[in-house]
Amino acid sequence: MTSDPADLTAADYLDGAREMTATGRPYLAHLLAEEAARRTTDPATAAGIRASFPDPTTARKESD
Repeated sequence: MTSDPADLTAADYLDGAREMTATGRPYLAHLLAEEAARRTTDPATAAGIRASFPDPTTARKESD
């Protein structure tokens, strides 16, 4: 792994997103997946990444 964020690939960000999902950090997973999607040149692949890691704040239910 590199220490320079500019050297990270979409696969590196996806690995991080999976790790964050496994540790119960869905918002961080979403942010990492968004960066992976941004670094992906194929629009269909980027859409699949975004669908796999949806924004947890939009799905959150408010309770009284």
